[in-house]
Amino acid sequence: MNSGSHSGSASTQQMQSEKIWTRDFVLICLSNFFIFLGFQMTLPTIPLFVEELGGNDQLIGIVVGIFTFSALLLRPYAGHALESKGRRFVYLTGLGIFVLSVGSFGFVKSLVFLFIMRIIQGLGWGFSTTASGTIATDLIPAKRRGEGMGYYGLSGNLALAFGPTLGLALVGVVSFTQLFLICAILGLAAFFLSSTIRYKKAEPQTAQLKKWDIYEKSALPPSMLLFFITVTFGGIASFLPLYSAQKGISGIQWYFLLYALALLVSRTFAGKLYDRKGHQAVFIPGAILIIISMILLSWLPNSLFLYIAAILYGLGFGTVQPALQAWSVKEAPANRRGMANATFFSFFDLGVGIGAIMFGQIAHWFGYSTIYAVAAGSVFCSVLLYLGILSKYRKMQRA
Repeated sequence: MNSGSHSGSASTQQMQSEKIWTRDFVLICLSNFFIFLGFQMTLPTIPLFVEELGGNDQLIGIVVGIFTFSALLLRPYAGHALESKGRRFVYLTGLGIFVLSVGSFGFVKSLVFLFIMRIIQGLGWGFSTTASGTIATDLIPAKRRGEGMGYYGLSGNLALAFGPTLGLALVGVVSFTQLFLICAILGLAAFFLSSTIRYKKAEPQTAQLKKWDIYEKSALPPSMLLFFITVTFGGIASFLPLYSAQKGISGIQWYFLLYALALLVSRTFAGKLYDRKGHQAVFIPGAILIIISMILLSWLPNSLFLYIAAILYGLGFGTVQPALQAWSVKEAPANRRGMANATFFSFFDLGVGIGAIMFGQIAHWFGYSTIYAVAAGSVFCSVLLYLGILSKYRKMQRA
């Protein structure tokens, strides 16, 4: 009788320890939703704002891209700070910088000042997104990490479902100043929610940090794959609203909504599939869907193909991204999870930034449709690289 009650309580404790939806996990998901909503509302509207300030395609690419480079430069420091100064300090600092910078956009009257404030926004984004991914990783049981990161990713994807559409809708009825203040208020909501989370304590650093310790080696393979995929983001976020307008194709707001809904659908099964079968089961199918989506955008005869491209891109990216993030954290030592997430998001930022700047030049010289043909080629490169990584792993296992 006694042993039965002991085994019962042990199994109850195990179930508790493997529970994903704790109070703090719900809070980090809500906080992530609000900061991403504020960010996603600026994604399709910043290019329109740059255009209003007198900027061309090249300047749009630079203003969009520079944001990601400042985030990129800060991420290695954020990775160290997560382990030394703690999750709370890094996350709340990042959210605070984001709120102040985005709130200032509407009062900017020149491209030079917008450029400067985008750099500052990138610093806040680099801090907050590196921290939030690491906080979520802390809170998810190891055996359910793929599933848990999929659910955590849903919070950002829900914001993506409504953010760009809401931003584009608001631009028609409110001023840019009011739009950016609304985005800042959403960031403020994230700040207050996250201030009540019970964070993992910072552990004392036993080893001296190396001066050039700016990445986690074990996270490099999935991060490099992500780079070639997020290059496509620069073309979509920066130029798709302008491209569809040039072609006389309406319904760009539905593109973002359908894309995000497809992301939501894929997130519900992709994480579990990764936990059961590994990245081999999800990466190539997801990448192929993204390639087809880019080819359709390059062609883009009408609104129907715009919507099909949105669904395929959402299914593809929603399958690939959580698997790559779970993979990057899985191989890292427990005290290097912050740096693994920093490495992962650094390559995310690098892809978006290089994509936006490169596609600004391509749009200027060759037109918008060429952007998406080049983007398809970039994702194809990721498939070739993945096959190379897989081959190397198999040789190491046989050795």
